[in-house]
Amino acid sequence: MTASADPARPRTGAAVAALSLGTLLNPLNSSMIAVALVPLQHDFGVGVTAVTWVITSFYLASAAGQPLMGRLGDRFGPRRLFLFGMVVVALACALTPFAGSFAAVCAGRVALAIGTATAFPSAIAMLRPLAASSKVGTPRLLGRIQIANTSGAAIGPVLGGALITFLGWQSIFWVNVPLAALAFVGAWLFAPKDAERARTPLRQTLAESDIPGILLFVATLTSLLIFLLDLEPQPLWWLLPVFVAAGALFVWRELRTPHPFLDLRLLAANRRLMLVYLSFAIFNVVYYSAFFGLPQFLQTHGGYSAGVAGLLMFPLAAVTIVITPLAARAIESIGLRPTLVTGAIALVVGAGLLAVAAFTTAPWAVLLLTAALGIPYCVVSIGMNQALYSSARPEDAGVAAGIFQTSRYVGAIVATTVLGLLFSGGTTSGNWLAAVGVATALAVVHLALLVFVRPRSRGAAEGAAA
Repeated sequence: MTASADPARPRTGAAVAALSLGTLLNPLNSSMIAVALVPLQHDFGVGVTAVTWVITSFYLASAAGQPLMGRLGDRFGPRRLFLFGMVVVALACALTPFAGSFAAVCAGRVALAIGTATAFPSAIAMLRPLAASSKVGTPRLLGRIQIANTSGAAIGPVLGGALITFLGWQSIFWVNVPLAALAFVGAWLFAPKDAERARTPLRQTLAESDIPGILLFVATLTSLLIFLLDLEPQPLWWLLPVFVAAGALFVWRELRTPHPFLDLRLLAANRRLMLVYLSFAIFNVVYYSAFFGLPQFLQTHGGYSAGVAGLLMFPLAAVTIVITPLAARAIESIGLRPTLVTGAIALVVGAGLLAVAAFTTAPWAVLLLTAALGIPYCVVSIGMNQALYSSARPEDAGVAAGIFQTSRYVGAIVATTVLGLLFSGGTTSGNWLAAVGVATALAVVHLALLVFVRPRSRGAAEGAAA
């Protein structure tokens, strides 16, 4: 090790810590809200179906924002974009608690999603110069960020439950202000400065960002979601032709534009990659059905407070933190495919065990259920990330990663929509069993799909990731 590399090590560690903190904010806020749904219903007088929009709006903005922010980072510099995103997060979370309507809360969640969407693509873009300056491998730095993301999503209900119990639902916004400030200061001081970039006209930047494609994507999903969530008392039938037209225009646009928001041509040319996205989306439908459904069921049916419901989700976080490094080692030792199949089997078992909650919500039972759910969450999450890199061509890695994140959000949106439909008649044991049945069936489909996902050998996968 050279003398010049020594001082770079602590600086790299501080930079990665700041970037990890920034990327943690998106999964943390996507999970903290799980225990806030019932308090929001009470404070704003909205129903179970309507309250799901506080989740759906966040994921719609995230799904559209992640690929777009990656391109803006390439254009303006990842460090600048990361810092800008942390400012947006701090402002949105400082103001949203004073919202006077549920619609304003959803608007604050959209702003929060846009701000946090800058973090992950910016952090990934800054890993290469950090690795070069510190002589630390890029996969190791990437692993630290992935662990932060996984842990952040898992610990969200515990933190959210404690905050809501003592400070109210507003506190799950306020807690982001100091976190975003720390990430901003750390990135400002330690992250690598952006290289000089040629000035590009705003018109060209907007054209290459495929704003029409993004708007059509959002219009397609939103029209379908509004139709599904408003089936009672009278379906809005006119939304179905809007959905079909918006979807058709979206596909037409993405196939014609040279800079598509979602590269459909990439999917058509790489069947294995398309199967990775599909299986990952289905996995997220299963996971988020439990992740958002169980806290609601515990509060409305089991009579638990938000704080206790959050604590009962703690095994999910604990198991995730413990199993994640073991899952990474399993991929190295026994290979990607056996690890993924093992995680998929555990997902089927974990989804099926959720039916126990319909018969008893005793603390010991809920603790066992959440612990069982934590195993497939971390194993499949890490495995699917590796499957992505092994299935995508190196020159397509950036675009492929953006679509991968979008498939996660689409899965979460579908999960919240299904829960909204099933719980619209009340959070009863029968409706919970119906939700568990849907989740278990999809877990079986996910397992079957993995039979057709054929990643390259472990050595090839590691080379692609590097």
